[in-house]
Amino acid sequence: MSTGHGADSAPAPNRHDDDTRTTSLPRAQRTTKGGTFSSLRVRNYRLFATGQVVSNTGTWMQRIAQDWLVLGLTGSSAAVGITTALQFLPMLLLGLYGGVIADRCPKRPLLLITQGAMAVTGLALGVLTLTGHVQVWHVYLTALALGLVTVVDNPARQAFVVEMVGPDDLRNAVSLNSANFQTARLVGPAVAGALITAVGSGWAFLLNGLSFLAPIAALSLMRAAELHKVDRAPRGKGQLREGLRHVAGRPELIWPIVLVGFIGTFGFNFPIWLTAFVGDVFHGGASTYGLLNTLMAAGSLVGALLAARRGTSRMRMLVGAAAAFGVLEIAAALAPSFWVFAALLVPIGMCGLTINVTANSGLQLASDPALRGRVMSLFMMVFMGGTPLGAPLVGWVTDVYGPRLGFLAGGVVSLLAATGIGLALARAGGLRLKIDLRRGRRHVAFVPREPAAARAELSPSGV
Repeated sequence: MSTGHGADSAPAPNRHDDDTRTTSLPRAQRTTKGGTFSSLRVRNYRLFATGQVVSNTGTWMQRIAQDWLVLGLTGSSAAVGITTALQFLPMLLLGLYGGVIADRCPKRPLLLITQGAMAVTGLALGVLTLTGHVQVWHVYLTALALGLVTVVDNPARQAFVVEMVGPDDLRNAVSLNSANFQTARLVGPAVAGALITAVGSGWAFLLNGLSFLAPIAALSLMRAAELHKVDRAPRGKGQLREGLRHVAGRPELIWPIVLVGFIGTFGFNFPIWLTAFVGDVFHGGASTYGLLNTLMAAGSLVGALLAARRGTSRMRMLVGAAAAFGVLEIAAALAPSFWVFAALLVPIGMCGLTINVTANSGLQLASDPALRGRVMSLFMMVFMGGTPLGAPLVGWVTDVYGPRLGFLAGGVVSLLAATGIGLALARAGGLRLKIDLRRGRRHVAFVPREPAAARAELSPSGV
C-alpha cells in the first residue's frame, strides 16, 4: 500500500527475492543504522513513539484499575479471568479477518479510527465508575468492545512499523516499541495504584480515554511522503486461506507462532495470578499490586533495550527464553516470601519480553510484505487470542487450588512447550532460525548447526 505520494522503498522482498534490496529514499531521508535508538532518527517514528508512550501509560492504568475493580465487585479471581477472556476473545474468533483488513486498507487512517474507538471505551467506563453506576457486566461489555477494536488495531499497528522505519531498522523499532510499552508499564501501575487508593478507579479509566489524544495527534502530524511504500493486497476470495498457507509452508513462521500460542494461553495470565497473590498470599492492596506490575515492567524494559542492540534473532534464543520463562514462573510460584516473589518478577519480565520481540520481529521480516498483516494477525491471535481459552481455566485453578498451584501450572506448560519444540527442532537436524540485520545485510533462513552434507536450507527468504 502507499500511504502518500513521494519517495518509496521496499520494506521487504517477497519470498522469491534474494536479500539485497536497497531503499530508494533520498539520501537526506535515510537513517544511519546501528545503535540502541537508531529508529528514533526517523521523524515519523519519533511522533509515533511519543504518542504511544502516553497512550500506553493510560492503558496500563486502566488494566490495573479494571482488574482491581472486578475483584472488588465480585471477590473472584475467576471473574478477573472472564474479563481478560472477553477482552481477547474477539482476537481468537476474528483475528485473521483483522489481518485481511490491515493488508487491504491504508494503515494510518485505519489507526486513527481504531485509536479513537479505544478512547471511547475508556471514557465510557470512566463515566460509569465515577457516577457510581458501574456493575461487573459493564466492565465485561467494555472489555469485549475494546477487544473488537483491537482485532483491527493490532495487526495494522504492527505492520505500520515497517512503513515508518523501513526493513533495516525494523527489529530496532519493534524492540523500542516494547521498551516504550514497558516504560509506560513502570509508570501506569504506580499511578493507577495511587489513584485507586486516593479517589477510586474511575479517574484511571477517564485518564486512559483522554490519553488516546496523543497517538491521534501523532498520526495526524506524520509526513506521508516519508513513509515507506508497501503494496496493498487487492480484494479477492481466499485471502484468509492464502495467509494460512503462507505460514504453514514456512517453518520460520509456524514454529514461533506455535510456541507463543502455548505461552500466551497459559503463561501470561499475570492479572489473575498477581491479584490472587496480593490478596490471598501476601494480603496486600492496590499499591502492592501496582508494585509487582512495576517490577515486572522493569525487567521487561531491560529486556527490550537489550533486544534493541541485537542484530540477529535465532530460534534457539526464542526457545531458550521460553524455557527460562517457564522455570522462573515455577520458582515464583514456590517463592517462600514476598520479596523473593517480587524479585523473580524482574527476570520473568525480561524473558517474556525477549520471547515477544524475537518472535514479532522474526515474523515480520520473514513474511511476504503483501501478507504481513495476516501473518501478524495470526501471531496476535494465538498470543492474545489464546487468553479466552486459558484465562478462565487458570482463574478456576487459582480459585479452587490456590494462587501457587495456578502460577505453577502456567510455568509447567510454558516449560513443556519450549522443551517440546526444542526437541522437535533438534530431531529435524538441529536447525536454527537466523535473522541477520547487521552491516545492512537482511537475510532470513533456517541454518543447520552441523557442517554435514544435509546442510540444505529448509526455507531461505531474503528480507
